[in-house]
Amino acid sequence: MKKSFYSHGKLLLTAEYLVLDGVNALAVPTQKGQWLFVEENETDQIIWRSYDQENTCWFETRLTINETSLSPTQENPEENSITNTLITILTSAKELNPNFLSSGKGYLVEARLEFNRQWGLGSSSTLINNIAQWAKVDAFKLLDQSFGGSGYDIACAQNDTPILYKRNEGKPIIKEINFNPKFKENLFFIYLNRKQDSKESIKRYQSLPLKDFDKAEEMVNQITTKLLDSATLEEFKSLIDQHEEIISKIIKTPTVKSTLFPEYGGSIKSLGGWGGDFILVTGTLSDIEYFKTKGYSTIIPYEKMVL
Repeated sequence: MKKSFYSHGKLLLTAEYLVLDGVNALAVPTQKGQWLFVEENETDQIIWRSYDQENTCWFETRLTINETSLSPTQENPEENSITNTLITILTSAKELNPNFLSSGKGYLVEARLEFNRQWGLGSSSTLINNIAQWAKVDAFKLLDQSFGGSGYDIACAQNDTPILYKRNEGKPIIKEINFNPKFKENLFFIYLNRKQDSKESIKRYQSLPLKDFDKAEEMVNQITTKLLDSATLEEFKSLIDQHEEIISKIIKTPTVKSTLFPEYGGSIKSLGGWGGDFILVTGTLSDIEYFKTKGYSTIIPYEKMVL
């Protein structure tokens, strides 16, 4: 019998970086996510295939299931790092639930993404949450043991509405909220044509001295609360502009607007790790044409992106 598991993608609207240290963050699940299909077979192997949104198989591997570990059946240097990451996740899941992968059976597994895997919408977090469902383990614990991170992406994977997310002594606190801006026709997500490495972003942030952290924490918490209640686009723009300046000072990096789009009249906010993936932009459809002239053609209206 084929089993199926599903997880939503994610976007972090506020408190990027600071969410790692317990600051309240506003995050939204995306309409597109990732499926995992699992079917038992009579071998001692996992035959794993990953497909992109075009239904193209971009990764395939075979893993032999040993009593306490997994090992690659064949060596393919190009796919070694992906195979090793997969083994880490599956082995961590088995440590959390020793009954996982212990039936003596093998499995044919298909991971199917609904969004472009370069987009940074959570190809890893949706995979971890799907494997956690398959293994019947806590996805937040599985994340801690494999990739690390704040866990907001796992919370988005599991929820159908926008959320407020924070970590308290390492434990996730998730509050479902109603966030449906009246001016959403003036909100767009634009892809910066490069994927941001989440692990590297986290590592860099954690290496910085946080002398202004307490002040930033208070201000970002206030901005997140005010964003939820913002009645006008002008108020929303003012809040995300303030947020950009605060994070810019903390991570000692200029804002994306000042570096790439200084002449743009609307507001621009980085989402997640600065430097890649998507930005949130305010404006009209005609305003947004500006980004196409700059070579940024992946432009998704808020209503088409957010669940």
